[in-house]
Amino acid sequence: MNVRSCDLLVVGLGPGGGAAAVAAATAGLRVIAVDRKREIGVPVQCAEFIPLPLSRHAMAPGVLAQRISGMTSVLPSGAAVDTPFSGLMIDRAAFDRALAGAAAAAGATVEAATSLVALDAGPGIARLRGPAGESTLHYRVLVAADGPHSTVARLLGLPPLQTVNTRQYTVPLLQPFDDTDIWLSPDYPGGYAWLFPKGDCANLGLGMDPEADDDMKTPLDRLHRELVAEGRVGADIHARTGGAIPVGGLRDTLAAGSVLFVGDAAGLTHPVTGAGIAAAVASGEAAAAAAHSWIGGDAAALAAYADDMADQFGESLARAVRRRVELMRMRNTPAFADDAMHRRGWIAFDEYYRAAMTV
Repeated sequence: MNVRSCDLLVVGLGPGGGAAAVAAATAGLRVIAVDRKREIGVPVQCAEFIPLPLSRHAMAPGVLAQRISGMTSVLPSGAAVDTPFSGLMIDRAAFDRALAGAAAAAGATVEAATSLVALDAGPGIARLRGPAGESTLHYRVLVAADGPHSTVARLLGLPPLQTVNTRQYTVPLLQPFDDTDIWLSPDYPGGYAWLFPKGDCANLGLGMDPEADDDMKTPLDRLHRELVAEGRVGADIHARTGGAIPVGGLRDTLAAGSVLFVGDAAGLTHPVTGAGIAAAVASGEAAAAAAHSWIGGDAAALAAYADDMADQFGESLARAVRRRVELMRMRNTPAFADDAMHRRGWIAFDEYYRAAMTV
């Protein structure tokens, strides 16, 4: 069996893993980054929105689709509230490939269609399976960027993250616009529905709590038909996708020995909005810096990474978890259809940021 070694092993080449690989390789670490997908970034399981501070990552060819300037939040009563909401719509597959390409250009070894199959974290030994068969890899630090159902976490015996499930269609956009539409409704318990414009098409999707998601197709098809009848989107469906989004807040363990969790694998995705790309990139870059410092002799660097992530994201994530809990407690009551409840549970409204109410 082939035996290799590296300073940093990155498992997963989404935004968090790609950002970690770029930063670590640029800093001079020997990096091996692997992804189980045959084509990095495919299939896309994302609404493909990023905030403006990430615009530097959207400059690669084929990444930027269009700009977003506002959000329309539609409440259960049908009332629509417009708020500013600046950002960019991207081609997520191109975004991920651009990061992986930048990592390779900085000196990282990037391997697609390669899975982690065994892990002995004590001595830092991983077994990988790729197109050429199995290999053993000795690493000094491992960055787990392998999503909400992290294989690294499972192999370490860590508990799974709480998730909601999503379903999304890519449909023709008949009326170009630069806002995103959000629907808050008892029809989407524990989640919401969305329409994100992307040039001449749009991502139309919804997320729902697993307790209520036995049939996500019916409500999504109903919303699609309504938008077709309004003349906003076409009846064709160009692509279908879906996936899991972590909604339980930060993983209890972000630094397990010499293993650091980033992005979705760390639970950094916002439990209410599902936004996670910005946090993934930030955590990936921070994990790379921590690995570089730890390898350079700073024994506290990996633990400090976990503390820094909690300081940076913990309060926002904890608030979002509380809001989801408040809403789901009211699911089987008449109040679940009230606008006030959903204003309380959505980031566009002042009520979301106020102290918890008694339910």
